Amino acid sequence: MTIEKAKTFQALHVRGKPLVLFNIWDAGTAKAVTEAGASALATGSWSVAAAHGYGDGEKIPLDFLVALAERIAQASDLPLSIDFEGGYSAEPELAAANVARILAAGAVGINFEDQILGGSGLHPADAQAARIRAIRAMADRHGMPFFINARTDLFLKEPDRARHPALLADAIARGKAYAAAGASGFFVPAAADDDLIAEICASVPLPVNVMMIAGVSPIPRLAELGVARVSFGPGPYRQAMATLTDAARDAFAAAAKH
Repeated sequence: MTIEKAKTFQALHVRGKPLVLFNIWDAGTAKAVTEAGASALATGSWSVAAAHGYGDGEKIPLDFLVALAERIAQASDLPLSIDFEGGYSAEPELAAANVARILAAGAVGINFEDQILGGSGLHPADAQAARIRAIRAMADRHGMPFFINARTDLFLKEPDRARHPALLADAIARGKAYAAAGASGFFVPAAADDDLIAEICASVPLPVNVMMIAGVSPIPRLAELGVARVSFGPGPYRQAMATLTDAARDAFAAAAKH
């Protein structure tokens, strides 16, 4: 039952014992990761888009994404979270209606980011909080303890990690605002410094999600810092495609010798 899956997914987010999400992009990868021992499943928007010939940034059609979410949900009994980017609308009620389609497809949670898709910069914190409130109200009307993983792109938008400490106060303020609006988790992709991550975990009243990228500490260390969720983003897709490309290249090279 989807409500029970949602409750299970919520309970998997434990500070100091992070849920590990090895991000998938279709039903086949859902089955593979399930068989590998996953506790839950989560898509990554970049991977899903790339696997189906689209660019990231809500370029994949919403109808197609909803159908894909349904196929993934049917492929595994594990709780499923869908990376839903910016909800396909800056308007709170329309974003909530779009999320309702993902909920109906069988997902128990989403990633929901605060960058302006198709524009530049981030939505003001109060505007993003209004969208989160609308999504929470929609989920409540459905009686669903839906997991809204509120993502801030503050660190992702700043490639110079030396400048990340200057963004900390804004990140914490956003985390608190999103929590007050009804978010379930706080996602800080591109945050890599141990002290910065520890401060966010200590200051934001939500389970904190860190993405595994170059320079991020190993999972046991992230657990010590208070992280409750670790995801791999586009890494698994890139790794899989590199392996596929190498294998195909070897096959073609072997055939060319005869």
